[in-house]
Amino acid sequence: MARVDNRLVLAAVGVILGLALITVGVVYIAEPASSLPSFFPGQTAGSSHHHIKHGIAALLLGLGCLVFAWFQSGSTPATE
Repeated sequence: MARVDNRLVLAAVGVILGLALITVGVVYIAEPASSLPSFFPGQTAGSSHHHIKHGIAALLLGLGCLVFAWFQSGSTPATE
């Protein structure tokens, strides 16, 4: 059985989570509160308010996850 490097697993999880959070951020910015899915915080029936702060926060967290994945996918330092 092949051994999987933990750093690559963390990088893959970071990319998946980052892309998901960026998607959530775009939905928050693009859709009014009445059109958000019911499981999104801030969903209010009949509201035309856009949750810009939620969207910006989700976008920044998504970018942070992608940066984390980038650093995890780099080469390992040489040990002496």
